[in-house]
Amino acid sequence: MKTKTVRIGDRVIGGGNPILIQSMTNTRTEDVEATVAQIRALTKAGCDIIRCTVPTMEAAEALTEIKKQIAIPLVADIHFDYRLAIAAMEHGADKVRINPGNIGSIDRVRAVVDCAKERKIPIRVGVNSGSLEKDLLEKYGGVTAEALVESALKQTAIIEDMGYDNLVISIKSSNVMMCAKAHELISKRTDHPLHVGITEAGTLYSGNLKSAIGLGIILYQGIGDTIRVSLTGDPLEEIRTAKFILRTLGLRKGGIEVVSCPTCGRTQIDLIHLANEVEKMTENYPLNLKVAVMGCVVNGPGEAREADLGIAGGKGEGLLIRRGEIIRKVPEDQLLDALRDELEHWEDPGL
Repeated sequence: MKTKTVRIGDRVIGGGNPILIQSMTNTRTEDVEATVAQIRALTKAGCDIIRCTVPTMEAAEALTEIKKQIAIPLVADIHFDYRLAIAAMEHGADKVRINPGNIGSIDRVRAVVDCAKERKIPIRVGVNSGSLEKDLLEKYGGVTAEALVESALKQTAIIEDMGYDNLVISIKSSNVMMCAKAHELISKRTDHPLHVGITEAGTLYSGNLKSAIGLGIILYQGIGDTIRVSLTGDPLEEIRTAKFILRTLGLRKGGIEVVSCPTCGRTQIDLIHLANEVEKMTENYPLNLKVAVMGCVVNGPGEAREADLGIAGGKGEGLLIRRGEIIRKVPEDQLLDALRDELEHWEDPGL
């Protein structure tokens, strides 16, 4: 869906621009050294925009030094205290995330909006299923997609009525299908960019599955301008999953795609270990390739030939295949090194 463009630091979202990946630090923002270290690691992994919680004035003030040491836009996450939102912007935040409903009086919301307007800083209006207004819970008989949309549009209208429309909207729920429906509904009623995610998705296993399903449904419809995969774990895992989801949907290029067979009784090499090692190894190469790791002679050679580079396993050995041609036969314990050597010397004929 075509949305308005919004500039966040040196990045632009909406208007058909590439979907950007966000994550959130889990360090104490007041700890500048730890926060910067985590942001740099996330940036290296592929994070485009980072969000930090700002629960104290000390955290707001820390943003000045954090900003000096990072290379991606910084979003300040604010709840309850409007003074923290203003302080965060004064100390370099490129965007602030607020829920006008928990900021307080209309005058306090206006103070935040006036500061954002003066500095041309976008505001993300964030509504979660866990923080819906009581009147909407009563109106809809609980948390529903329609209630999420009405809440978000009501909160957005407060800011729009103050003459400011430099906005991004997020409506998140841990209920995957409710979240998908809410995005379908709101995309028809606003042209503000949408930040998409399944909130409180869970641990690596459940969170990755829920995020892949939910984000897949939403993004496939052309909805969404930025995304976050919310996981209970290392934020680096959020970036890995987000990149994989975007690549799978054809919304982002670059990076090596590893395909591997599910193994069966014909497999005579330790394919599970090899496939996992290949996946880990290939994360470090900025090549736009498909690498196949196949376990037997039935489909292995054919599948490997369809990839740019592939291994077709045999008995304690494997065929190394490059662009459809068998290069050589390699002992099992040398397959990973042989594949690494191919990647190190890979040349794209299209360049």
